[in-house]
Parts: sequence; structure tokens; C-alpha cells
Amino acid sequence: MSQTDQAFVGAIPEIYDRLLGPMLFEPYARELAARFRGFDGELLETAAGTGRVTRALAEAAPLAAITGTDLNAPMLAKAAECATAANTHFQPADAQALPFPDDRFEAVVCQFGVMFFADKAKAFRETRRVLRPQGRFVFNVWDDLAHNDIARAVHEAVAAFFPEDPPAFLARTPYGWNDRDGIYTALTSVGFREVAIEPVALPTPATSAADAAQGFCLGTPLRGEIEARGADRLEPAAQAAAEALQARFGAGPFAAPAQALVVAARA
Repeated sequence: MSQTDQAFVGAIPEIYDRLLGPMLFEPYARELAARFRGFDGELLETAAGTGRVTRALAEAAPLAAITGTDLNAPMLAKAAECATAANTHFQPADAQALPFPDDRFEAVVCQFGVMFFADKAKAFRETRRVLRPQGRFVFNVWDDLAHNDIARAVHEAVAAFFPEDPPAFLARTPYGWNDRDGIYTALTSVGFREVAIEPVALPTPATSAADAAQGFCLGTPLRGEIEARGADRLEPAAQAAAEALQARFGAGPFAAPAQALVVAARA
């Protein structure tokens, strides 16, 4: 994974939340939060991003004490700006070096963040350390591009736009860590038990082909990969992605299939 894969900076957090949030992250945030309906203990969210899961958790579990964390300050600032629930607070934290004592939380949740951890074993050890005995760790990761139609269409269109040096961010990182055996081994090797891995397919609603393309090309670290090939090529690449999406799904609104793996384990 390139260091630029974690570069959610500048205009990216706002575009990410506005264009990709409702399409990709809200459906899975609701699904993940529903697994904690009625939960009333201390809950930690790592890699909270712009806080969509945090807000969904606060609604599903109003008696829980929720701590939302993220390494990326601009993303966390966006999360704090949108949060209103009294049972939620945010603080900067690296999932690979959590600033909490042992056995602090009854549950840890992470939505689409594990793929970005440079040292996943270290992050999983830290998660287990701050969990109480029998505590729950629930996270999701995207399945591969073959199961995620919008992302695959964007990836293929942008790759075709740069045939001599195709950007690989989407395949490499957000949609690149989904081997079930590898996930199981990564968790059990640091002491997690009762590991269950469940594919969850949900429709992802796009307001338009243009918005979906802009979200991926301008609102993720794919932007940096494109700009590295020429700043003047960002908008044309996004336009190529929009045209590919429109050819496949229409101008919009439309909903396309997506699939994630939801992983649950016990400390």
C-alpha cells in the first residue's frame, strides 16, 4: 500500500462525505449499526472517517457511550461537525497505537478502515488489548471489484484513460483486502476467537453517473494518483469514468450491486 493511499486531505473529505457517503457508506453504516441495536456499554469506533457509522450507532444504541476515532484530522473534523448525539465524542487516535487502557471497551467497530492499516496485525493486537474479555470486534471490508459494480467501472475507465500507467488505488487498497482465509488467520493469530465472516450484498444508490465518478476520482486518494499523471487530467479522467458509468447504468439516479464482508470476532 502506498502512503498516498491514506491521503484524505484538502477537498477530499468534503467530496468523500457528500458524494460517496450516501451512495457507498450509509447503507453499510446502517447494516453495521443494526448489529448493536440496544447495546448499552462502552464502544470504540476506529477509522471513523466522516462519522457515518458513529451517527448510525448513536441512533441504534442511544444508551451506549461511543468514542469515535480516526488518524486523519480533516476527516474527524468533518465527523465532529455532523455529530449531534450526546452519547458520542471524537478524538484523534491511530488504530495501531490506541491511547486507551487495557480492557476499556465492550465492543470495537470499524467500517471500511482495516484495508488502510499499514500494520494490520498491530492494529488487531491493539483492538484486542482495549477490549474486555469476551468483547466484540465487528468490522467490514469491501469484497473485490468483481462484486462492486460502480467501483469496478470507475477503476476500469480510469485505467483505460492512462493505458501506459494505470492508477491502481481502488484495486490495491479499498477493494484489495478481502481474502477470507487471510482475514481469519490475521485475527486468530493475535488471539481473537469465534471469527465469523459474512458476505453482505446491498444496493448502492447513486444520484447520477457524474456524481459517482466525481466521488471516486475527486473524493478519494485516487485523486492524487490521477494528479500525479498531470493535474490537468483530473477532470477529463473523471469525465471518462462518468461516461463509462452512464453507458452501463444510465445517467441516474440508479442503484448498483455492491458487496462487503462483515467480520465478527470475540476477544
